[in-house]
Amino acid sequence: MKNKKMKIARLEADLSQEQLAVIVGVTRQTIHLIEAGNYNPSLKLCIAISKALNKTLNDLFWEE
Repeated sequence: MKNKKMKIARLEADLSQEQLAVIVGVTRQTIHLIEAGNYNPSLKLCIAISKALNKTLNDLFWEE
């Protein structure tokens, strides 16, 4: 399942995939795979992404 919430939050923060990747210490491809729903990030990475985007884990990763 695609992570549209993460992509929207990234765009609202005016960050490219590359910029977010640098902030959280992964490759741009990792950010792409997470947004595409093809990679299940670790809790540590989820927390780093949430902090970088100023969102909660629920905001970005909770499925409704």
